[in-house]
Amino acid sequence: MGADAPRRVTVLGSTGSVGANTVDLIAQANAGSEPAYTVVALTAHSNVRALAAQARRLQPELAVVADRNSYAALKQELSGTGIAVEAGSDAVEEAARRSTDWTMASIVGAAGLKPALAAVAQGRTVALANKECLVSAGAHFMKQVKASGARLLPVDSEHSAVFQVFDFAQRAAIERVTLTASGGPFRTWTVEQMARASAAQACKHPNWSMGAKISIDSATLMNKGLELIEAHYLFGITPERLDVVVHPQSIVHSLVSYVDGSVLAQLASPDMRTPIAYALGFPHRMAAPTDRLDLAAIGQLTFEAPDPVRFPCLALAQVALRSGGPAPTILNAANEVAVEAFLAGQIGFLDIGRTVESALERTHSAAGSALSSLDDFVSLDAEARAVARQLIGSLH
Repeated sequence: MGADAPRRVTVLGSTGSVGANTVDLIAQANAGSEPAYTVVALTAHSNVRALAAQARRLQPELAVVADRNSYAALKQELSGTGIAVEAGSDAVEEAARRSTDWTMASIVGAAGLKPALAAVAQGRTVALANKECLVSAGAHFMKQVKASGARLLPVDSEHSAVFQVFDFAQRAAIERVTLTASGGPFRTWTVEQMARASAAQACKHPNWSMGAKISIDSATLMNKGLELIEAHYLFGITPERLDVVVHPQSIVHSLVSYVDGSVLAQLASPDMRTPIAYALGFPHRMAAPTDRLDLAAIGQLTFEAPDPVRFPCLALAQVALRSGGPAPTILNAANEVAVEAFLAGQIGFLDIGRTVESALERTHSAAGSALSSLDDFVSLDAEARAVARQLIGSLH
């Protein structure tokens, strides 16, 4: 790992897909005679059993469960280990404020915003796997990153790919950034078929193993729209120079086009451990137990344009990106509510996009554009969620 090891690290959202993979990579790196990492804190929402197992494995200073009702169970699980136990959303933020060298921010959804900002305030390295931080409060978030002097490392495979081939010293030479999308499980489905799609079908991603929320977002292509907004803030690329291409094999993760006609791309097998390892080891590269890319065995890589008719969520996100102001915050909040309702069987798959579109129309008109503080974003987020819930209730 280099002269700065062992590195003090915290994992926010350690029991989710990204967090669990991060824990595994840390454990692997610590398996030698000289551990590469000291774990400061692990946090989870309510998965006590998984969090306790991770804590026993990595021996952090602190384990936090956001669900206060799970405190007693976690306390019992870790009794006698010497690991401090806390509970509640405030405790998650406090864990994020603990002195570290590197923090993985992988709490899903807008719930991850305040903990990620608490980590940013340290002025150290934050590996960002929560795209909603930049979608719901991008301008504010990046302002805090700049003010604290923190280093932000993208963990989404697409943004990690861009980061690895983006010439920051020659921004003017970059013409376009293109994010790739697998197309999700419904890439070849008709609108009629998607109208009858179940949550189980929508969660069955062809290439990636992910949590339910991001799996649904991938099925609607909303995930790719959120990633465009994230890329805008991460790399300072204007909306007209950001686009998406569908790439079913998920081997090329993003492309950066330059003024001389060169296009640089990062390729890897579809495994989140690759971008996580890149961020965890940065600026060095660490070993990761991933499948090595065999292009001859794959045979061919194909690309196609996304279909805005069958996947309107991508178009909604692009409109929100161009509109700016409150639109991305509303988009994200309404989408989270709609996805939750779909997973609960309250609405159909196509109702996700309809709910988001209506929420944008109803909330945006009254929201104005004065979003200058975190409280402004939080208030607008709550308003958009309330509108989305009303819309969903009207469908019954």
